[in-house]
Amino acid sequence: MLYEDIKNNKEIKEFIRKGNQNLAVMGYTDHSEEHCILVAQRAGKILDKFGYSNREVELAKVAGFMHDIGNVINRNRHGEYGAILAGEILKKQNVTLEERIIIMSAIGNHDESTGGANDPVSAALIIGDKTDVRRSRVKKTKGRFDIHDRVNYAVTDSKLKISVDKKVISLNLQIDEKICTMYEYFDIFLGRMMMCRGAAELLGGKFKLTANGCKVL
Repeated sequence: MLYEDIKNNKEIKEFIRKGNQNLAVMGYTDHSEEHCILVAQRAGKILDKFGYSNREVELAKVAGFMHDIGNVINRNRHGEYGAILAGEILKKQNVTLEERIIIMSAIGNHDESTGGANDPVSAALIIGDKTDVRRSRVKKTKGRFDIHDRVNYAVTDSKLKISVDKKVISLNLQIDEKICTMYEYFDIFLGRMMMCRGAAELLGGKFKLTANGCKVL
């Protein structure tokens, strides 16, 4: 029940709330509890489908829910800040040292600017986080959109599919090119999608990206 305990932890929820508030002032898209729950669910599902243990699934879900708490300190290097905060919180929850280290490492390496997949939990977290591209993450009015807002808002449909037999994780997007060109989309997201490909390879699988019916990765 570690994940359920963490998801209901008032301290963690407040870190997420304040971090999201900070990012909203800076003009970022949604990084609220809704995002964190979605990432947790996707990370856990990926490891479950790929045959990892129930405990590893649980750790991936915990890392997914906590991955953005470092935004309460600063957006820059928020992964590293979040890892340190997570370690202290998990210690108070009597989580074993070994499991704390796995979760901290995943959180500390989930950002594309400084990190990368280094074990199954971190790989699942990266894919869960970077594939959360959707219109509802944009909270601004259209007149205040920047390129990140347009890219997310342009995604009219987003589906993450996991093929157990082929060990393929596929992100299928429908993009309204009247709002955002394909060039703009890949200018923002190509690095993140390449990060997902590396994470899938660490899990012994493949990552595929399809946009408007065309295979991209």
